[in-house]
Amino acid sequence: MSRQNRSLLLMRAMLLALFAGFSVLFVVTVMLLRGSLATLTGEVALPDLEATVSVARDVRGRPVLTAGSWSDLAMALGYLHGQERFFQMDMARRAAAGELSEVLGAGPLALDRARRMHRLRSVARERLQSLSLPERELISAYARGVNAGLAALTVRPFEYWLLGTRPVDWRDEDLLLVVYAMFFQLTDETAERDAMLTVLQDVYPSAYFEFLSQDGTNWDAPLMGAARPSLPVPTATDYTLPATQPDLARRRPHQAENIDRPLPGSNNWALHGSRTASGAALLANDMHLGLQLPNIWYPARLRINGPVAGEYVIDVTGVTLPGTFGVIVGSNGEVAWGFTNSYGDWSDRVLLEIDPQDPARYRVGDHFEAFVEYQETIAVKGAEDVAASYRWTRWGPVVGTDHLGRPHALKWLAHEPEAVNSRIIELASAANVPEALALANQVGAPPQNFVAADRRGNIGWTILGRLPVKRGFDPRVAASWADPDVGWQGWLAADDYPRIINPPGGQIWTANARVVDGEWLSLIGDSGYALGARSRQIRDGLRQLEAATARDMLELQLDDRALFLQRWQAQLLGLLDEAALAGHPQRAELRGLVRDWSGRATVDDAGFRLVRAWRAFLLEEVFLALTQEAQRADPNRDFYSRQWEGALWALLEAQPVHLLPPQYTSWRDWMLHSVDITIEYFTTNYPGALSQRVWGERNRVRVGHPLSRFVPALGALLDMPTLSLPGDSNMPRVQSPGEGASQRLAVSPGHESSAYFHMPGGQSGHPLSPFYDTDHTAWARGEPQPLLPGTPVYLLNLVPGVP
Repeated sequence: MSRQNRSLLLMRAMLLALFAGFSVLFVVTVMLLRGSLATLTGEVALPDLEATVSVARDVRGRPVLTAGSWSDLAMALGYLHGQERFFQMDMARRAAAGELSEVLGAGPLALDRARRMHRLRSVARERLQSLSLPERELISAYARGVNAGLAALTVRPFEYWLLGTRPVDWRDEDLLLVVYAMFFQLTDETAERDAMLTVLQDVYPSAYFEFLSQDGTNWDAPLMGAARPSLPVPTATDYTLPATQPDLARRRPHQAENIDRPLPGSNNWALHGSRTASGAALLANDMHLGLQLPNIWYPARLRINGPVAGEYVIDVTGVTLPGTFGVIVGSNGEVAWGFTNSYGDWSDRVLLEIDPQDPARYRVGDHFEAFVEYQETIAVKGAEDVAASYRWTRWGPVVGTDHLGRPHALKWLAHEPEAVNSRIIELASAANVPEALALANQVGAPPQNFVAADRRGNIGWTILGRLPVKRGFDPRVAASWADPDVGWQGWLAADDYPRIINPPGGQIWTANARVVDGEWLSLIGDSGYALGARSRQIRDGLRQLEAATARDMLELQLDDRALFLQRWQAQLLGLLDEAALAGHPQRAELRGLVRDWSGRATVDDAGFRLVRAWRAFLLEEVFLALTQEAQRADPNRDFYSRQWEGALWALLEAQPVHLLPPQYTSWRDWMLHSVDITIEYFTTNYPGALSQRVWGERNRVRVGHPLSRFVPALGALLDMPTLSLPGDSNMPRVQSPGEGASQRLAVSPGHESSAYFHMPGGQSGHPLSPFYDTDHTAWARGEPQPLLPGTPVYLLNLVPGVP
């Protein structure tokens, strides 16, 4: 045999061996991954169960859990969560406690340092001991179910296998940590807005400060009260812009097109039974959060058997939050309920008065008190532990110093043990709207706009969550609480909560903007409400409905009309007159696209994107110039308000010379310069003509697994395909590349069979599960899917006994 033939044979043998090796590796990998799939059928013994719990799943994996008690139901739901969503739950508890680095390495170390300051694992342990015995027993039952579900997997969840780590058992306090994780998403955990307003108040005269900090616009659509007219532009006597100007382009690259920053929020509304086709009230809710796989919510139907076979004392359908038990948003046949983030003021900055003789003490009343020092050790996978130390006051942790060198402490609702409990499960037995509102006022969770509807036709609104009573200070800015009559003074009694039931007109709506006014607003406060445009568009859309059905609710949830930008489109067209277009062919091209826009945030519309971008650049430049002294005082702080829309429009109408930067001859000159900046941005950063800059090019939505951020090669296996989707922030269909509707539903209590439900991804967090992506296409397309689980396909019985 020739040397050449021998070489060919050797190469073939090597290739065959390599192929065989890869094949074996592939088979082993698949077998390992399959070993962490949830058990769908058969019988599984769980210790401590009082009676058998049946788990019937439909073709989408939606379970119906039927048990004899809340304790068994909590344990069974924990079992399902532990099997299908444990990694997600683990990341939530670790994110709250500052323990992500132990699993993920040094990447999230900065986040862990920031979170450890709050000491929430210690707070959770303390809170657990103060809960009622029935609550603790249910929490313990849930934890035992989670650990039983985890232990029943043949192989640890695939994420841990890929990371080379092992999961840590679920502890009772971890349920509270999952709730605290939602506080981070839904509240201002370091009172950054207070810190920003403190700088503005210190730097500027009062009239100018009030102009920059006004709390609403004429877009407002509250349930109680009226829209806010814009404050008048301050006169030259009040304030004149300094002659020196900052570099107006310095923030342009990273702020481009992002000035309307997505905020965790939601839409919800309800129509009175007199305005629905069924006669029962009709509720709709779509909660807007960061999008990832698996989805934050785990849909389920939970039932507790009654004394008569086939009847149930509890029968509630909706979404659960893995890591907790009970339905968060849903319907029990008598009452349906939903949330939007309240954006009330749940954190405050406290100015500390330091003892001039001892910097380790701060004033409290007529004496000085020593700071408490806490040492934390952060475990980091693959590296040495990291030590961190924090100083605490009686109000909360020290969060640094301000622009004048004054130390600030933080008072945050999540630090208060009373702020968290598990009483949300009681909504499952609410019989009517008044009862549901009263229950909501006693739930411990991030305070939410709670909207309820019942089968008798009633509708109502209140705040879910504990409300602190504040006295003696302006909660917008940092203030000293050294005097005993200043600060948070206990909790608002449930009977004193703001509530609205069956208002005139028969409709209720909330969308993260201001909901009330007057005394009620002072109880709730303002931590940065959304611009009211979305709320107003929902209100006006509801007013057009009579004999409404779930289909009408879906159409409103998917409403992508750019009503908010209509006046900006008209303003831009008026600005680009013959004089402005002369010698500027690109301005003319932009004008044609803006003129021919669809008036919607559709994926193929370039005109919408250009109008939106021009407004964003203009707003950015105007307020960068108008807050330059504050930026010099605190260069690291972000100065921004969602309510600057009203102030900006007032400025464009008044065109005050004393607030015009010296490099511009007029406000018209400034606006045209922003047009040129817009054109420059698109021509510099994108190839091709302006007509190719359609909205879908930017609004490309990626719904991915968190592991693919750390191991990008996993993206093809774990992530959903990137899609261009319609929608934007100031319209009912909220959509951005990373945030949007984490669920959509509409339901009339007692008519759940005609209700619909959407969510991205699917029921399971496992990529080999048949339920990993079953809901995604319908969610993206806005195609209604049933709220109730369908015909059972898989039946699992959890039975008492030793596994």
